[in-house]
Amino acid sequence: MTVSTGIREQATPGASSQNISQRLRALSVRPEALTVQQVIDRYMAQYAGQDPTRTQRLSAWVTMIGEFTLEQVDSDLVHVCRSELQTTPPLVFVGLDHLGQQIFKRKRGALQKSTATVNRYMQAIAAVFTWVIEQRLCPKGWVHPCRGIRCLPDAKERVRYLDPDERTRLYAAVKESEYPRLYALTIMALKTGARRGELQALTWRDIDLDKGIATLGKTKNGDRRTLVLLPDVVEALKPFKSSDPTRFVFGSVRSKYQSPTSIDSAWRDAVARAKVKNFKFHDLRHCCASYMAQAGIPLNVIAEVLGHRKLDMTKRYAHLTTQTKASAMLAALGGIQ
Repeated sequence: MTVSTGIREQATPGASSQNISQRLRALSVRPEALTVQQVIDRYMAQYAGQDPTRTQRLSAWVTMIGEFTLEQVDSDLVHVCRSELQTTPPLVFVGLDHLGQQIFKRKRGALQKSTATVNRYMQAIAAVFTWVIEQRLCPKGWVHPCRGIRCLPDAKERVRYLDPDERTRLYAAVKESEYPRLYALTIMALKTGARRGELQALTWRDIDLDKGIATLGKTKNGDRRTLVLLPDVVEALKPFKSSDPTRFVFGSVRSKYQSPTSIDSAWRDAVARAKVKNFKFHDLRHCCASYMAQAGIPLNVIAEVLGHRKLDMTKRYAHLTTQTKASAMLAALGGIQ
């Protein structure tokens, strides 16, 4: 039996108290005095996602409201900014300058951003404000400025996938490519649903051919994800297996430097030789999802394969499940009178 002496022991200063002190020093600036630019800088310093457009989109917000303090930012201001974004032309990435900074230029022929693009600008700043609230960097009682602002209605999302004849022609063309790993990259993209950037970032450390899996360390969303490698994908990768685990799976075969290769010209040439019209590399991801939907795979499973955080992103493939649903309903209910 423990008996209280009535004496409270004094806590010994340690790592915990030091962490608290460091946190207090970090918050020495009153939250309401922090500007939008300051919180965006802090957010990007810890951002672990792989979205290459995040910096450019947030820079647009810095231009518009970077000097505003959090206390001054509300839904009315954000709504006005969204209207401003809608009237400005879209930008396209053209490379890096001598300091390694991204360079964008006005997209030829486009007078204003699409609703889908504006929505992505909104998602970028909304993520910052959500992080600000989680980190307790906002004024007490501050309301998320994007709350109550609905997404703009998107035009119907593009869903382009290959029919069997197109797929056969494309496979033949990428096998003949000057880049010897283009077929492996193509079939892996089509059969895993992974994004191009995710695949090109893979090193042999991330691949286990015996188990048939690949681990994505950093995805666009910042999440870890495991890809299932089907037997034909494993066979396509085997000839290129490196004993150096740090080498890129889809690296350059000509350069001694370890870096992902650019496949732009090789891909364009292959698509042209295959005579496949209106098809981008990203559409291989749509192929994966579309084929799964047509096979009757539930949308939540497709979302998990693609790495979608929200099922809304996967609903674009719902129309492809109609025939599968009809067949299932006919088999289960057709005989009932």
